[in-house]
Amino acid sequence: MMIVREKYLSEIRGFYDSDLIKIITGVRRCGKSVVLEQIIAEISERTKNIVYLDFDDRAVTASITSWQDIVQYVTAHREQGLCYVFLDEIQEIDGWPLACRSLRREDCSVFITGSNSKLLSKEFTRELSGRYVAFQIRPFVYLEMAQYAEQLHKECTIEDYLVWGGFPKRLEFGSIQEQKRYLNDLDETIVANDIINRYQIRKQVEFRKTANFILTSNSRMYSAKSIADHLRGNGISIATNTVQKWISYLKEAYIIDEIFRYSRKASRSLEQSRKLYDCDVGLNSLRHLDGHFDITHNLENIVYNELLYRGFTLSVYDNNGREIDFLAEKDQKRYFIQVAYTVADDKTWDREFSAFKGLSAVDRMILITNDAIDYSTSNVQHIALKDFLLNGI
Repeated sequence: MMIVREKYLSEIRGFYDSDLIKIITGVRRCGKSVVLEQIIAEISERTKNIVYLDFDDRAVTASITSWQDIVQYVTAHREQGLCYVFLDEIQEIDGWPLACRSLRREDCSVFITGSNSKLLSKEFTRELSGRYVAFQIRPFVYLEMAQYAEQLHKECTIEDYLVWGGFPKRLEFGSIQEQKRYLNDLDETIVANDIINRYQIRKQVEFRKTANFILTSNSRMYSAKSIADHLRGNGISIATNTVQKWISYLKEAYIIDEIFRYSRKASRSLEQSRKLYDCDVGLNSLRHLDGHFDITHNLENIVYNELLYRGFTLSVYDNNGREIDFLAEKDQKRYFIQVAYTVADDKTWDREFSAFKGLSAVDRMILITNDAIDYSTSNVQHIALKDFLLNGI
């Protein structure tokens, strides 16, 4: 039982019969396999010529160990005519692009999923000769989480979502302790299997401490050097280039994202200055003791995830030294967005609203907070977090 993720299905549906290889990526347990199942359900209404292999299934990986095995299995189990082939978590098989290339020449529409962005690396996409289209699935946004909770006859409040995030399966567990246990197991699988084992990291203790620091530093500007300096100040000897390499591993596993700062003065993206976000705020909250959760930064992280889900291109905006959390662009429109937990006190109100000073009235200026009171001014629209999560901007 799972809600239909129409947002993603609507993007993929037009490619069902295409000979382009459909690559569906995203962090583990974000719902890629469910989206694949929903695609299969739609296609099965008009044909039974479907072959599905799940490479997270030990029985599958025990008998299919090479790309040639994949081709042979599909050939043996398909019918005549266009065959729809679904290969789930295919990154476990060496040479998988060769299987995809071979199958698409044999009248197959190929769909693959994977939890590592190396599926889209130059090395692999070169082998696919550009004959692919990619889609990234993300953990549930709040509206999806609320809908799934309702389907399970449960409730997911915004407060709960601010802490524990949008990995769907956690809602299937009863207590918070059970949900935390599930998220801890998922976190360990991602860190150990998808990074430490895959990249054969020898300094495992140092890597885990670095990952912990990064995942609890969401919604902040950072550099590899500043992270390395902080770790060295806490007795962890690590080189800056090693931190940069580990950051790239976290990005490749879709655990973190980053956006660049756009300078108004320079009218360009400053690639050396970046802001970091977790794919899901639950990965931050797991690392906090005694309920001292980082709600303020989680709130901004949730707004980031929501804006991405709604199709915005994002950057941090440097307004003559005043940082605006998001320059959000879509359909040739620009939105300047500030995020704060509350602007109830005068100091915070002044800081957040002054960030918009000097911007053109042609662009929309938006402040998102958890306040119920409307703090809108003549040129800045205040949107309560609940309204933003349910209705957008």
